[in-house]
Formats: sequence, structure tokens, C-alpha cells
Amino acid sequence: MYDVLIIGGGAAGFFTAINCKEKNKNLKVAILERGKEFLTKVKVSGGGRCNVTNSIFDAKELSKNYPRGEKQLLGPFHTFGCQDTMTWFKKNGVSLKIENDGRVFPTSDNSQTIIDCFLNLTDKLQIDLLTNQSVKAIQKKDNFWLVESLSETYYTKNLVLATGSNPKIWDLLAQLDIQMVSPVPSLFTFNVKDKKLNDLMGIAMPAQVKVDGEKLNSEGPVLITHWGLSGPAILKISAWGARRLFEKNYQFKIVINWTNLKESDVLNELKQYKTNHSKQQLKNAVLFGFSKRFWLYLLASANVNENDQWANLSNKILTDLHQKIANSVFDVNGKSTFKEEFVTAGGVELSEINFKKMSSKKFENLYFAGEILDIDAITGGFNFQNAWTGGWIISEDLKNKS
Repeated sequence: MYDVLIIGGGAAGFFTAINCKEKNKNLKVAILERGKEFLTKVKVSGGGRCNVTNSIFDAKELSKNYPRGEKQLLGPFHTFGCQDTMTWFKKNGVSLKIENDGRVFPTSDNSQTIIDCFLNLTDKLQIDLLTNQSVKAIQKKDNFWLVESLSETYYTKNLVLATGSNPKIWDLLAQLDIQMVSPVPSLFTFNVKDKKLNDLMGIAMPAQVKVDGEKLNSEGPVLITHWGLSGPAILKISAWGARRLFEKNYQFKIVINWTNLKESDVLNELKQYKTNHSKQQLKNAVLFGFSKRFWLYLLASANVNENDQWANLSNKILTDLHQKIANSVFDVNGKSTFKEEFVTAGGVELSEINFKKMSSKKFENLYFAGEILDIDAITGGFNFQNAWTGGWIISEDLKNKS
């Protein structure tokens, strides 16, 4: 019999367990993990560096980074936000740094620093860590919960589910009449079969992106890859458009303005350059901060002879070049996972949750933390922040229970 049993040995599960035990040393706490190892997603996150949070300290601004959960997380973020997360890790011996884009990483640039912090604390606090415990049944029995794994039966007064997008757990919750939102991928890159574009892999630049025929748009860096397009602007659209793009079976058109300018300003700049540099060859005029390789790609895409002089450009050719710069259209045929990370939109329907406790409205002493909820965010440390906030609020509710 445990006071707190947590199913899921990832970020949310560990943070919940540690804070529960720190606030009440008398609580008997355990973490069940279906696999052989804990914190596997933490290990690969942020390219192996672990983007623990973001430096947006205002709760309202922070919540705007969640396509699902923005409204519901506003209160919880006032209770435990990004600054609180940074304070917590520093208190527990993890030095952090804020990068130019606002993302927060351990100074070590190594996710193992976060894993070691959690494992050392669970050892120090005598939290039971149980691996190879795939859960097959969850039942409410009077004032406690019964949890059956393939090899053991556990009893607990308080049950915390921090299993992310584990389909077996979702099925068990549905059997408890808890409403679930079906999962679809979020945070993914776009597959674009365009050999000339793909040959530019590694080039990144600020751009404006929109999905043709949809109210989905973003701006920010776009990265050209050997399979298509990635980067923050693409990932934002994939998160905000997760369900709509799923419905389209990931077959759609995107329109890219490869500059930070309005379309009309791009055309005006081209005309101005033609006037001022009429004798110059086009290949030698690299505009808008583009790399030489990318500029030559745009000229070729617009069927412009790179050896031609600006003076020889007709208004039609100039317009065609303008369109390739400010209104490029690409066919997206499928998606690819972003790095080794996988984020899912879907999970426990948010109307099922009391966000002051991160608990079920239907069942007393049943709590949820992390991505098991129908909450997900854009890239930048925000999905981890949801995990830390949920774990903290659960620990606050449980600190006086024994």
C-alpha cells in the first residue's frame, strides 16, 4: 500500500514524486515504469541537451504557446511558472542558462545532468523506482486504488497518471468513463519533394509561412532539410494545425515569403535595385540577406538567367522573381518526426480536470500530469514546463495527506 503511486517514469512522474516526498517525508511514494529505463524522453530532448523550460516569466504570455491548454494553464502557471522551475533546479544543484531565443538549458548542455538530479533525489528521498511494470488494470476500491501490472498488484491512496500518450493507459481510462481526445501527432516537419530545394539542406532564414486555404500561419526561422522543411516557423504551424493537417492526411500546399517584408515591399526593393544597378549581373546581386546558394536557387526557380544584367529584366520576369521570393508555393506530401522527439495532441479531455489540483472531477485522489492531458505546446521548453507545473500542483494538494 502506497500513499502516492505514480504510473510513468518520465519528467512529469519524477517531478511529481520528488516534490510530494519533499513536502511530506511521511508519504510512501513509488514510480512505476513500463520499460527498463526511466526518463528516456528527457535523455533525447533538445537534441540531447534537455530544454527544461523557457524564459517567459509572465503567465499569460507563457500560456499563449499552448495550442491546446492555453486557457486552462493560465491559473497553474501563476502558481508555478518558468521562473519557479529555474529556481527549483538551481536549488537542487543544476546550473541553468538562458539562450538568445529564450530557451533554458542546463549549463552542461547535457540532458544527463537533469536525469542525474532526479535519480539522486529519488534515492535520497527513498522513493521506490519500479521498472518493467506494464499496467494492465486500474480499479477504484472504496477509498483506495488497485493497480495491476503484469507481475504485481499495488494499492495506493492516491494515484497519479503521468504516462504521456501510452495507448494502454488511455484505454483503461476510457473504461473508467473518463473522456479521452483521440491522439494526433504534433510538432513535426514537412516533407517536400523538390530536389533543387532539398540540395540546399542546412540553409536557414527568417520567413513567413502559411498553409494555403487555411487560417494557419507563422513566422520565424525556416530550415531547409534533405527531406523538406523544418525550423521554428514550420513546427509552430504543425502544432497549431495538428488536427487540421491530420484531417488533410498531411497533403497540402504551403506558401512562403522568404523575407520579413510585406510582398509589396519586396517588389519595390527589386525594382529599386534594378534602377540603381542596371549593369550588374543578377548572380552578383545577393539581396534580402540571402546566401549566394539560395539566391541562385531562386533565380533558377523563376527561370531567370543568372548571367543576365538587371537592365534586361522585363516586368514579367521581375514579377516572377518577386513571386518566388515572397510567394513561393510548395506541395507538402507527408510529415517527419522532429528530431527524436514525439509530441502528441490528445489525451484526457480538459473538462475532466480540476486545474487547481490537477485532479479528476469524477474520482477523488486521481491526478494527471504532463502530456497524458490534451495539452501540448510549440517547441521551446513549453511541454516540459507543463509537466513541472502539473507535478508541483499535485504535490501541493498531496502534501498534507498521509
